[in-house]
Amino acid sequence: MQRFNRLIAAVALIMAAAIIAVNLIMSKAPQQSKPLYKVELSRMEHELKDGKKVSAEDYPNILGIYEYDGNDDFFRSDNEYVIRTVNGNTYRIEYTDSEVQTSSALPIAVNIGMGGLCIFTLAVLLYIRRNIVKPFSKVSELPYELAKGTLTVPVKEHKGRYFGKLTWGLDMLRQELELSKQRDLDRVKKEKTLLLSLSHDIKTPLSAIKLYSKALAKGLYPDGEKQREAAENINTRADEIEGYVSEMIGELNSDVLTFEFSNTEFYLSEVIDNINSYYKDKLEVLKTDFHIAGYSSCLISGDPDRLEEVLQNIIENAIKYGDGGSISIDFSDEENCRLITVSNSGCTLSESELNHIFDSFWRGSNAGSQKGSGLGLYICRQLMCGMGGDIFAEIADGYMKVTVVCPKPQ
Repeated sequence: MQRFNRLIAAVALIMAAAIIAVNLIMSKAPQQSKPLYKVELSRMEHELKDGKKVSAEDYPNILGIYEYDGNDDFFRSDNEYVIRTVNGNTYRIEYTDSEVQTSSALPIAVNIGMGGLCIFTLAVLLYIRRNIVKPFSKVSELPYELAKGTLTVPVKEHKGRYFGKLTWGLDMLRQELELSKQRDLDRVKKEKTLLLSLSHDIKTPLSAIKLYSKALAKGLYPDGEKQREAAENINTRADEIEGYVSEMIGELNSDVLTFEFSNTEFYLSEVIDNINSYYKDKLEVLKTDFHIAGYSSCLISGDPDRLEEVLQNIIENAIKYGDGGSISIDFSDEENCRLITVSNSGCTLSESELNHIFDSFWRGSNAGSQKGSGLGLYICRQLMCGMGGDIFAEIADGYMKVTVVCPKPQ
């Protein structure tokens, strides 16, 4: 902000200096003038040649017109004069050498023009300062505050046309980060409570297993029936521990992520146009053939932003794990649903792994050195379920095909 203020001051000083310099140059320049009598003499000669009668009264700078009559006094006069011979007649034309300054209005015009330019430039800079630089200086602090974890202070809304949507989006981001932080705290608390509870519950069967195993090791049960009974008790306690572990795994795997939806009705083209616009140039750079089949833009039920997120996740997987040959999007209808199928060439995933690709934190054998969390397709399934749809995958002729099932309005 201070830099821009200095810029405005510098521009004002430069323009003031320019105006002063131009005025100094004009003041030292020689004044140009044009004798008007010469123009009138030329005009008079043309009229005399045409046989017209001329009179000095018709010319402001001509004092008298005299025709030569043979008298020597013809060439004597107290006034400035010229001799002209027209159509065989000689004339003495007396004139006054008055001049008009042709450049007297120039400095005024130059000063008005430069002054107007200066005012316009300063007005533009002040407008930019008020509507762009000042709001931006306030907005620029928000990412830093969010990075520090200052999430409880609402972002003050700005109604300007340039940053109104940005501040609104940043406030939404702040709210989402705050909710996410709270959810993480709740999840950590839940997990710790669960672990403490399970560790307490596991102690009893674990102590029993240790007791029976020690007794068997020391031969305290010489009778075969007693040994069999101790072994069964160990197995029962082990099953009990296994049940606790399964419960813990189930709790930890449930609700890995939570999502919010704004389900409504929207046209399919709204999402597909965005996908095409985003990936057309990107895949062209990667030299991957990208094709979207023809389709009718029907109404879809769900959240358009979430559907776009699902398709982006699928296409990113296709880019990451395919061979880069081709990626296509096809459409079909089934009952009251529109099916969107994303296919990519170069699938190396085995059929036996296909049932696990939508599990959380699962990564296939074809992941190799590719970075990832194993949550992409899991998120896609959660999103489609939240919109009342579904998602499934199949492998056909070396192509990975992931199909999104989008419900139509009833």
